[in-house]
Amino acid sequence: MSRLRSVLCSLVLALCLATPALAASGDVARVQNFAQNVIEVLVTLAGLVAAGFFVVGGIGYITSSGNPEHLDRSKKTIVWSGVGLAICIGAFVLSNIIGDLATSAFK
Repeated sequence: MSRLRSVLCSLVLALCLATPALAASGDVARVQNFAQNVIEVLVTLAGLVAAGFFVVGGIGYITSSGNPEHLDRSKKTIVWSGVGLAICIGAFVLSNIIGDLATSAFK
């Protein structure tokens, strides 16, 4: 199990390092842009973690061999990773809505 975790951590780290740097974009002149960039990065990382747990739960479900405890633990992992993914998507949508409302209110 620790090898699986190390592989997943390495994969997440590689995906995070492959994204462009925030400093390279140079689009932080306003507080709104900076906040949206930070929220986008955090939601992306949280989404990757939730997707990783979804994969871990799926692998656990497949390899449970009918063990009820293992099946239940894997089902809970899948359900809660789905909840976490839904929260990440909701947070991203809500932050974009609030950012658009704040932009239109101060024009």
